[in-house]
Amino acid sequence: MNRITAIRAGKGRRKRVNIFLDGRFAFSLEAEVAIKEDLKVGQELSASQIGALARSDQFHRSLNAAVHYLSYRPRSEFELRQKLHQHGFDGDSVEAVIVKLKEQGLVDDMAFAQFWKDNRESFSPRSQRLTRLELGRKGVADDIIAQVVDAVDDESSAYRAALSKARSLPLSDYQSFRRRLGGYLRRRGFGYGVVNHTVERVWQEQGEQV
Repeated sequence: MNRITAIRAGKGRRKRVNIFLDGRFAFSLEAEVAIKEDLKVGQELSASQIGALARSDQFHRSLNAAVHYLSYRPRSEFELRQKLHQHGFDGDSVEAVIVKLKEQGLVDDMAFAQFWKDNRESFSPRSQRLTRLELGRKGVADDIIAQVVDAVDDESSAYRAALSKARSLPLSDYQSFRRRLGGYLRRRGFGYGVVNHTVERVWQEQGEQV
């Protein structure tokens, strides 16, 4: 058994504490772990208890990293798992964190896919095919992608994308307008027929406003 002889606040912005056993620094912990486990000076710790503290610390650090990562925008389960592994967290901690966040509704691939689709439609419309591809790269399951992306209307999406782009294009040269707007729409995954129809429609509408 080892006796806790000091618990000192760690340096830096991270809320960690340094644990001293028998007069020597032994390990550091997230402050919330030390509080949760009610660690006190004079308390004796066995090797198994120290191991359990290390596992709890790993879990809490992984959880905090996950919550921070999710604070920027929703993430797919695949994205989150990949990020945590990149940070060096062990598999058991990562899986435990994923389970906890799923229970809290903070990781939900259906909700994530809906967010991604809605965000694209609002700010950067693209084709159903490209939206499917993007979600697939995020590790979202095919059945979820199908449920969410089948609602994407390529004609409508292409038109909204084209209107945004057309404002920056000169109307003095139809061929240049067609080439640039057509290329823009193709890069967003729209097919030949949709691109041609959309370019013609927007050209005519823009011309009528001049």
